[in-house]
Amino acid sequence: MKILIASDLHWPTINGVATFSRNLAKGLAARGHEVVVIAPSQSGKRYKEIDGNHIIYRTSSVPFAFYQNFRISPTPGPEVKKIIKDFDPDVIHVQMMMWIGQAAMKFGNKLGIPIVSTNHAVPENLMDNIKLLAPIARPINYMLNGYGARFHSKADYVTLPTQAAIDMLNVTDKVAVPMEAVSNGIDLSRFKAGTPSKAILKKFNLPTNKPIVSYIGRIDAEKHLQTLVRAFGRIAPIYDAHLMIVGDGTDVENLHHLIHKLGITDRVTFTGRVSDEDLPLLHQVGTVYVMPSPVELQSIATLEAMASGQPVVAVDAGALRELCQNDRNGFLCELDNDEQFAIAILAIIADKELHDQMSRESLAIAQTHNLNYTLERFEAIYTNLVNR
Repeated sequence: MKILIASDLHWPTINGVATFSRNLAKGLAARGHEVVVIAPSQSGKRYKEIDGNHIIYRTSSVPFAFYQNFRISPTPGPEVKKIIKDFDPDVIHVQMMMWIGQAAMKFGNKLGIPIVSTNHAVPENLMDNIKLLAPIARPINYMLNGYGARFHSKADYVTLPTQAAIDMLNVTDKVAVPMEAVSNGIDLSRFKAGTPSKAILKKFNLPTNKPIVSYIGRIDAEKHLQTLVRAFGRIAPIYDAHLMIVGDGTDVENLHHLIHKLGITDRVTFTGRVSDEDLPLLHQVGTVYVMPSPVELQSIATLEAMASGQPVVAVDAGALRELCQNDRNGFLCELDNDEQFAIAILAIIADKELHDQMSRESLAIAQTHNLNYTLERFEAIYTNLVNR
């Protein structure tokens, strides 16, 4: 099958959309399909590259001011049209309802090519990072939700990573096409429980003799990482632990200021962006993984942490309760309640028996999100649409 994936956010950008679209492309190509990805250029100019087993066509792009290291293609229409005509795909899979996604939807509809559309984000993902628009965030969110309903209605099949994500999108009464929850999935051969290597601890100057509270992901305002830092600030005076924050984003400077204000600078490690090779090893370093973001439609990073054997402390919002099952593999906390987060984190790192029990449950839940199941389901969806 010839499959075209249109993704406005793609590797080497680090976020859930980019991770999923690359996993999907690599996985489908490995199963014998001919896969082409359309994504924004990393240099500004259009070019073609090979990513292992598939082709990426990079469209002309400019920096996107509101997210660090993101580039966007605001006028990709002619480039997308040519790629679609030249490749002549059997099916198009749109990952975002932004510019490349819009163009792929437009030309796919015109050419009668079946289209699957996956929704990965809610308006809050963007609005929390554009502070100037805060006073009018509610009407903008309303308009964006309306746009999302119109966009997905043009597809032949719509997927979201969880049932909670479908409920959060709140457009089922406005979108007549079939809609299904299909997990983003993770590669369980990459992420697995294990003893942290001495080399990775040394590389990032991490302690070897104390529990490590971890967060891995984007460091942007909508992730509410100040809640994690404040919670750790409560723990630090009473328990010898360390906080590891892996990733980069627009909120790094604010977090550094808060950490300095709380007097815990020597108890916190920022790794910055890390390589694909280091990522699974750093997940093995964590004793407990914390996700305070209330706008997760699934959270691939949380799944990766669970597959690495980490218990989870997460906010009781979005789709996280489907992964962090309260009192089973972790604890759910109220939004921005740093005292509750601190109590939950401390309960896990101070009780080895509880930690080990929750670790086993995280591993069990992660097994149900094997990327192979995800690839099989999308193959079935594509095949049904093509045959129809």
